[in-house]
Amino acid sequence: MNDRERFIAVMEYQSVDRVPLWDFGVWPETIERWQGEGYDPTHPPVFTDFRDWQAGWFFPNPPFERKIVEEDDRTVLYLNHEGILMRERKDNPMSSMPQFVKFPVETREEFRRFWKERMQPNLSKRLGENWRERLSAYRNRDYPLLVIADRWGGFFGPLRNLLGVEKLCMLFHDDPTFLEEMMEANAYFIIAIMDQVLDCTDIDVFGFWEDMAYKAGPLVGPTLYRKYALPRYRRVVDFLRSRGVKYISLDSDGDITQLIPIWVDAGINVLYPFEVQCGMDVLKVRREYGKDLRLWYGVNKRAAAEGLGSIITEINRVKPLITDGGYIPGPDHSFPPDVSFDNYRLFMSNLREACGG
Repeated sequence: MNDRERFIAVMEYQSVDRVPLWDFGVWPETIERWQGEGYDPTHPPVFTDFRDWQAGWFFPNPPFERKIVEEDDRTVLYLNHEGILMRERKDNPMSSMPQFVKFPVETREEFRRFWKERMQPNLSKRLGENWRERLSAYRNRDYPLLVIADRWGGFFGPLRNLLGVEKLCMLFHDDPTFLEEMMEANAYFIIAIMDQVLDCTDIDVFGFWEDMAYKAGPLVGPTLYRKYALPRYRRVVDFLRSRGVKYISLDSDGDITQLIPIWVDAGINVLYPFEVQCGMDVLKVRREYGKDLRLWYGVNKRAAAEGLGSIITEINRVKPLITDGGYIPGPDHSFPPDVSFDNYRLFMSNLREACGG
């Protein structure tokens, strides 16, 4: 079987020669550690199956010009490509949490200007003048094509990028009309882009991005989120299904237990990454929601820091799902630097073996 045939068969609970395995990446500091432990970045070990994960088509365009406002020996304050003024540590900018100082939108007028200037569905500017040829080349692929609207495809995550968490959450109570205007704009934006994409090629998965939960639960209550976000999810999902997209995924870290029913009711049929440290358990989710909901990742990455015994125990935990189907295993997020290179290889090679070699 080729990678695409294998992916579709697993998603449809059919027999496969082996179950696909996907990775979630590593922290930059992890790579630094591994280079002292025999890792060669020019010849990295390959444990995962290929898929094309297109995640940059939905970002603000043109991007904001990076502008340093101030810096000292430890930190730098700068405007990033999304228009967020943020302060980062200089020593670990990719793995430490930045301080978000100011977001690009505070008022309706600022939102409308931002959207008009940077969120137009012009694929010539987003993908290049030859975008039709580029997209049409996907038609004869032998691997799964995933179009993931990273950071700008959803109804909480993108709005958080515009306003910040606190202001966005308060809008659900203080100014739901403004909230709905932004949600409507993003629903239209996603549909307008995907309408052009699907004129040129089919895709295997469309992905929303939210990251709207943490260890104790969602950042906004499920009752309000259902009221305002569900109709917009439904509109986008219905459009995608009308154009032949069978699998609609959503990415959110944290404890998403209270949000899953909303997403299932919207027609979303793939969720990930199911962070174990936040209490998420892919086996429990399967028991509760059945086979209509496909699951990705959900293997506790922290087992890799503990050694072979923990790795085997954790892989054995998810083996029933690997056998059951509708599940693509992988670490529940990127590997932190407490994972040695040897333990990473043990984790991935044993998971590969559990998937059928």
